[in-house]
Amino acid sequence: MNDRSKTLRLTRLALLAAIVLVLAYTPLGYIHIGPLAITPIMIPVTVGAILLGPVEGAVLGGIFGLTSFSTCFGADAFGTTLMSINPVLTFLTCVPTRVLAGWLPAVVFKALHRPGRPALQNAAFGAAALAGPVLNTLFFMGALVLCFYPTDFIQGYVTALGAANPFVFVLLFVGVQGAVEAAAGFVVSGVLSRAVWPVLHRG
Repeated sequence: MNDRSKTLRLTRLALLAAIVLVLAYTPLGYIHIGPLAITPIMIPVTVGAILLGPVEGAVLGGIFGLTSFSTCFGADAFGTTLMSINPVLTFLTCVPTRVLAGWLPAVVFKALHRPGRPALQNAAFGAAALAGPVLNTLFFMGALVLCFYPTDFIQGYVTALGAANPFVFVLLFVGVQGAVEAAAGFVVSGVLSRAVWPVLHRG
């Protein structure tokens, strides 16, 4: 990769990182419904993973994770409570999970993408676009269960929801919010990345 290509990639990464930060620190990035939030922030993370690659996707996911962790210092009641229980486990729940959620859509895309084969191309964009929000939810909720499920705080939600086990708890806790986030990410990330891909990779 020559210097011009490196500069272009860094510029594109910086632009997407700026979008992540703007979303993270404005009301646009977290649509709160109950204790959880629908997070459009995964859209630029996923688009970046598809267009730029696994490393850039992981970086964008890491930025998202760090902004999420920062809200645990008083800005978000749910995260602040987790922080008061165990700061290290709260960090692990917020950050590495988002790094993986940014990295894996690029891996999915690279595995499926076949230039010159439209059907596979469309499948690659669609699968990667869906992977972003779905994996974000799965990894975050998985880490939450692994790290905090036995605590009185989470058990309060378990009791209120009438969840018989951790799997049912995750389904009930995420519910419609997770489905809406996945659908929005699938459509928006898929359309954006599919539209921008020819511009970035022409010639």
